[in-house]
Amino acid sequence: MAKDTPYVDVQNLSKSFGALNLFSNISFSIAEGQKVGLIAKNGTGKSTLLSVLAGKEGHDTGDIIFRRDLTVGFLEQSPQFDPEESVLDACFNHHGEEEKVLKAKQVLTQLKIRDLGQPMGQLSGGQQKRVALANVLLMEPDLLILDEPTNHLDLEMIEWLEGYLARGNRTLLMVTHDRFFLDRVCSVILELDDHTIYTYRGSYSYYLEKRQERIDAKRAEIARANNLYRTELEWMRRMPQARGHKARYREEAFYELEKVAKQRMEERQLRLKAKNVYIGSKIFECQYISKAFDDVVILKDFYYNFARFEKMGIVGNNGTGKSTFIKMLLSQVQPDEGRIVIGETVRFGYFSQEGLLFDTNQKVIDVITAIADYVDLGGGRKLSASQLLQYFLFTPEQQYNYVYKLSGGERRKLYLCTVLMRNPNFLVLDEPTNDLDIVTLQILEEYLQDFPGCVIVVSHDRYFMDKVVDHLLVFKGQGEVKDFPGNYTQYREWAAMESNNTSSSSKSNNISQPRETHRHDDRRRMSYKEKREFEQLEREIAALEEEQHALEEQLCSGTLSVEELTEKSKRLPILKEELDEKSMRWLELSEIED
Repeated sequence: MAKDTPYVDVQNLSKSFGALNLFSNISFSIAEGQKVGLIAKNGTGKSTLLSVLAGKEGHDTGDIIFRRDLTVGFLEQSPQFDPEESVLDACFNHHGEEEKVLKAKQVLTQLKIRDLGQPMGQLSGGQQKRVALANVLLMEPDLLILDEPTNHLDLEMIEWLEGYLARGNRTLLMVTHDRFFLDRVCSVILELDDHTIYTYRGSYSYYLEKRQERIDAKRAEIARANNLYRTELEWMRRMPQARGHKARYREEAFYELEKVAKQRMEERQLRLKAKNVYIGSKIFECQYISKAFDDVVILKDFYYNFARFEKMGIVGNNGTGKSTFIKMLLSQVQPDEGRIVIGETVRFGYFSQEGLLFDTNQKVIDVITAIADYVDLGGGRKLSASQLLQYFLFTPEQQYNYVYKLSGGERRKLYLCTVLMRNPNFLVLDEPTNDLDIVTLQILEEYLQDFPGCVIVVSHDRYFMDKVVDHLLVFKGQGEVKDFPGNYTQYREWAAMESNNTSSSSKSNNISQPRETHRHDDRRRMSYKEKREFEQLEREIAALEEEQHALEEQLCSGTLSVEELTEKSKRLPILKEELDEKSMRWLELSEIED
């Protein structure tokens, strides 16, 4: 088979569940080396499409053609394991080969899985997802299909996975809500919208721009069709039933026009700006609280006075105590020492990682009206239960569906609506972005930006944090908490500067201090050959960086042919790998004394 044959060629694929049509006659292909992100609203078939491509589910019509002998690795959203099997056996069929076992240990360590003999049944759902991720990475398949790979990963792990997937000529199709991750890893975006697939050959930022252009063009087409439709409708009403050939042709054209005119574009709702939320000046005060579980210190003599209208983000690696701090604030867990004083006017709205257990035989609208019929927005404005659901993209038809028909992401969104319907003045959101689609995240971001009360967000979603919070508590582990006035990106920039300053200071101190006369200085000087190599590397790195910049601009331009896109998409990962290798060698040489 020819080398330029796509890894996967999907032709006119359709899939329905009963009356629910997920996608119809969709076609796309994935070439070798392409990194593709799949975007769609909850409940429209993202996970189902991945399952169909991985051979886990069937499809109604169409063809999926794989390149001969292609190996596929699939990370499911909720993987299942034998509870008696050990971590090492579950994640990798190593057959006792020492080299493979060593590689498995390295990847598992990066994903914070350290007890390789532990039975899988003793691991949490998040840990099992990480073992499944390790499994699929260790397979080193030709094509990686990943469903929400960043769920249950902390920021350190996400950044490691980002670098791992971006390097080399890996071919990838994934669903993720992490927009930073999409932007840094993927060079092609597929959007599943209204049962149809749209392809955008560029990064997530490029996709946002081109998607808006597509929506604006579609709205203009519908508006033109509506204007013409009114004229043609009058003609249809005037014409007698017996029509000539020309009239019949115009009648057929009328029905085609009617289809276009009656299309409905999803209009974004007006921003929900509540004015009727009152919260007093006293919010909460952590008065020198301490908390530990055995040898694991969560907080040590921690003091914090929360300000009115503050929007705080909490970040840190898994196991550093973020969720425990939230539960202490909500009086679900008691501190070992100290106390938390809550203001009298505070009404918490808590969105937990665990979610809500629904009566699945209830209708969606009944779940919300059981809490309240409406939310008072102030100024004489009210938001009904149905309007709140519609604001978060539950159509009127979906509102009268039973809960058991909802996808996992739609149930998560319904849970969010139950929290907001109680009209709290202090929102506490623990990993709110897990399983929510990108469109819902954008709506939630706007809601929180306009929210007139207080907000605490625990999240690993860097993009979401940057949009919502203006202050961070960084949990570093063993009771160390950094109070930082800014968003996540600003914190990372500050931390990088601090790290560089510390490194420079350390080198400066080492130089200024006299060497011990009784120790042999074994630091060698750069050889002539190494000097020449060092100078050559500087020139090559500059040239490669220039080529990379030009290549990325070309890929995002939208002017390349399919052949040019394929060729340049293959070149980009090779270029990045070469740049990494040369930069690493440059660093090694720079450590040698000149």
